[in-house]
Amino acid sequence: MRTPGPAARLTTQNGGMAGSAERARHWRYAELPGVDLLRARYVEKKFVRHTHENFVIAAIADGVEVFHHGGADQYAGPGTLALVNPDTPHTGRAGVPEGWRYGAVYPSPDVVAEIAAETTTIRGTPGFTSPVFDDPYAVGLVHQVLRAADEGNALAADTLLRVAVTRLLRLNGGPLPQRAVRTAGTRFAARARAVLEDRMADPPTLERLAADLGTSPFALLRAFRTAYGMPPHTWLTDARVRRARSLLDAGTAPAEAAVAVGFTDQPHLNRHFSRIVGVPPGAYQRERRAATTA
Repeated sequence: MRTPGPAARLTTQNGGMAGSAERARHWRYAELPGVDLLRARYVEKKFVRHTHENFVIAAIADGVEVFHHGGADQYAGPGTLALVNPDTPHTGRAGVPEGWRYGAVYPSPDVVAEIAAETTTIRGTPGFTSPVFDDPYAVGLVHQVLRAADEGNALAADTLLRVAVTRLLRLNGGPLPQRAVRTAGTRFAARARAVLEDRMADPPTLERLAADLGTSPFALLRAFRTAYGMPPHTWLTDARVRRARSLLDAGTAPAEAAVAVGFTDQPHLNRHFSRIVGVPPGAYQRERRAATTA
């Protein structure tokens, strides 16, 4: 576990972070296909256990972020990056009272694989080996990507993204571990996941799900946690938010998306969406629309 020392305390820039409100922007730049972008400052925000389909490359500018990853709390302070591989459960919260400010890029597995094949010697599926990496230069590169996207500088944004990903893979990358051999438990977990994906809006109880699969509730619960890093009900919420994002991307209204994925109403979606994505679904969709019309 990495604990924050004096250098992890907030740096002051234009008066520092104290007193400023929480804010976040989650958007896409059309000239960076397959990449989501985020710039945020959080104080009280708590990200629940969740996963991403894409890589997370979060560059900490001020403050400290704490995120539970790999069975331990990880601490990322100024000049470090929080790095999370796709489909890896993790959380997120402030590690100091003043919160944390960061910029992040979320490249898809295909984007990272393309860069790795061209610029590294990694064989197999590329990924990051350490969830916290101290590299102020790479932190600067990530913020430059976001600035270039803001300014509509496609050449700079694409170039800087590729340089940043290449650097991080060379210094803190390697092939992701192969999936474990499928046991009876993992087969039950996979079948349960398929049922939940198919019945997202009307899922069965754990007891009914286990009975239909021919196992016991606690055996299924243990197998599911082992396979996916979270219990079925937490995984289902995460999956619902993922599907809601897809619907919002396609232009579905937030209230309709909420019901379609199994939330009771839009406020229910708002609560879970914000605790996983970092912004409300309405703000998320407005940025998507702006990207397509720019």
